[in-house]
Amino acid sequence: MPDGAGERAVLVRRVPADAAGTRLDRFVAGLPAVGTRSQAKRLIDAGRVRVDGVVRKSSFALRAGAALAVELFDAPESGIVPEPLPLAVLYEDADVLAIDKPPGLVVHPAPGWRRGTLVNALAHRLGPLAGVGAPDRPGIVHRLDRDTSGVILVAKTAAAHRHLARQFRDRRVDKRYLAVVRGVVPAASGVIDRPIGRHAHERKRMSVHSPRGRPAVTRWAVLERFPGATLLRVHPETGRTHQIRVHLAAIGHPVVGDPVYGVRRRGGAGAGPLATFPRQALHAEEIRFLLPTGGRPIAVAAPLPADLDHLVGALRQLRATTGKSPSLP
Repeated sequence: MPDGAGERAVLVRRVPADAAGTRLDRFVAGLPAVGTRSQAKRLIDAGRVRVDGVVRKSSFALRAGAALAVELFDAPESGIVPEPLPLAVLYEDADVLAIDKPPGLVVHPAPGWRRGTLVNALAHRLGPLAGVGAPDRPGIVHRLDRDTSGVILVAKTAAAHRHLARQFRDRRVDKRYLAVVRGVVPAASGVIDRPIGRHAHERKRMSVHSPRGRPAVTRWAVLERFPGATLLRVHPETGRTHQIRVHLAAIGHPVVGDPVYGVRRRGGAGAGPLATFPRQALHAEEIRFLLPTGGRPIAVAAPLPADLDHLVGALRQLRATTGKSPSLP
């Protein structure tokens, strides 16, 4: 429980037996009042985390029974304004809310996006969700890029947030995406196993050539081929930033409409439906996980949104008009 120390909030925890050997930063990130690895690292680097009274590094391996004291940063005003935005609910119980996120919806407030986000909508529907994850993104367990559509999970309680975050961390959540990519993919399926990290020169981009890349694995399978494009089902086994987009671009088949990793100039995009699609053609089709209460496995799926459905239909029409099967490169 938090203890008062003047205006400082201090969390005191004992490391349970099943967490023995866990890195300090991972354990601290799992505390609801911390919520993220980046916030945990900030606390550890600032000397605000002690193990048995001693300041340790992020990589320090914890032992069972160790006493952990975390001096939290002063909590700022969240500034999250509740907004009655429409939400397409796919599943809901006392612990979890699953939303079909439309393209264009930002998940949580960030510079330039203080209003109109999923978090603003959740604050209106569920209340402030105090203590459920990070203060600036309450309830959020994972995220989707602004222009990626599909299933996103929200925790409604601190216990549910911990449970779901642990499943994501341990890679026990099965995520399935649909992607329309450029080019005719010749193989029926494949695995991309290439580390991902920050681009050396463009800090807003990720890259498979980063010297500090972290392990990343993406599995894919061809569902349908069209002239100049392919529909894939994609299974990211890890959860790196922009992972699917970076990996597919790295094998020469960027996601259609991706302004960062795909065709960057309209003039080089060719003609037809591939040139005019206004966003990355990526959809979080299904997510499978264990419910926090009872542990029952569940699969939640989101239908293909209208714009992607129209794109696939246009590509099928293009294939029918040509009167021949797509040629392989």
